[in-house]
Amino acid sequence: MAPSAEILCIGTELLLGQIVNTNAQFLAGELAKLGIPHHFQTVVGDNPGRIRRALAIAVERAGIILTTGGLGPTDDDLTHQTLAEHFEVPLVRHPAVLALIEERFRERNRSMSPTNAKQADLPEGAQILPNPMGTAPGIIWEPKAEVAILTFPGVSAEMRAMWAETAVPFLCSRGWGQEIFYSRTLRHWGISESTLAEQVGAFFQGVNPTVAPYAGNGEVKLRITARAADIAAAESLIAPVEASLRAIAGLDCYGADEETLASVSAALLVRTGTTLAVAESCTGGMLAEALTALPGASRYLRGAVVAYANDLKASLLGVDEQRMIDHGAVSEPVARAMAEGVRKRLATDWGLALTGVSGPGGGTAQKPVGLVHIALAGPAETRAVEIRLGAQRGRDWIRRVSTQSALDLLRREIINREAFGIMKER
Repeated sequence: MAPSAEILCIGTELLLGQIVNTNAQFLAGELAKLGIPHHFQTVVGDNPGRIRRALAIAVERAGIILTTGGLGPTDDDLTHQTLAEHFEVPLVRHPAVLALIEERFRERNRSMSPTNAKQADLPEGAQILPNPMGTAPGIIWEPKAEVAILTFPGVSAEMRAMWAETAVPFLCSRGWGQEIFYSRTLRHWGISESTLAEQVGAFFQGVNPTVAPYAGNGEVKLRITARAADIAAAESLIAPVEASLRAIAGLDCYGADEETLASVSAALLVRTGTTLAVAESCTGGMLAEALTALPGASRYLRGAVVAYANDLKASLLGVDEQRMIDHGAVSEPVARAMAEGVRKRLATDWGLALTGVSGPGGGTAQKPVGLVHIALAGPAETRAVEIRLGAQRGRDWIRRVSTQSALDLLRREIINREAFGIMKER
């Protein structure tokens, strides 16, 4: 079994939030592909004392340490120097590395600064981890028993090339890439994380595969992860667990992995041979955008109307003006009229509409920010739902969750009607 790995990302710019740490995300995914356990990630600034403290901790709890950043020519690029100091070995200049750096500068018709020469200084005893794209080589070094250190530059393209060309073959040569971690993620809408956890909590005690929940942007995910010799073997371990989880969740589970509520709803429309038109107020075209972002949207989406102003709700969608006076534009009766109007005027099987208060202003005690009415006019009836999202997470979040909730209403209604064989009644 492979030792566990730790990712040590070096760079003050990461701590300041000036760049996103995509290197850690990439390496984590790659470790999973190799079946190498990975329990810790650390980010530390360009400070030799703090780098050494982070390194000391990593060495105690991991057998493979992957570092990114700090391999450049400037004074704050300290990775190799700090590694040498920590393990009490000298830096050794490698003439072949220096010659390669000089050649890179000649290829680019640029003069090399004397400071670039420090990139050829590597800890004594370390192997060179070649950089096919840049001037900063990394190292593969085993400074003590049961510890392997691989260093990479912070430039993502360079790091990824070095990983694929040299690091992976090295790790596999040690017998550490013989298994994989493979995951399948079930996606849910319309149920809270706590409720779903109560329903499926017994699965969280599993060892292989494991099941873990996480939530964000209104949806809840269950990640099923198996460790096996290959993807096929992992899938065979995951399949019965996935089937059980889907059976428990029912319609609250809308898909898996890269599926979205838009893609699932679109597939249902295509499968049932039905068409859709949408009418939007508070979401301002976000629903139409989610649907048209998918290839082949013309097969099921006939059109969309963004009617923000009340007079356009009347003229474009046929919403009765007295209804808006009596109930307000943000109301169930108006949402129903919008859905029925767009369905009739665009001659579709389904009409889906939203009206609400996105904020940050415009709310009242009776109709607060985050109140949204969604209506779906279908072959036999019009259904409406009210959601209250609150104002705390802001306008964009309200619009995004409203869009997803509208798609979820459509998805559930198509599935329910398809189950009873009553899809087309227009």
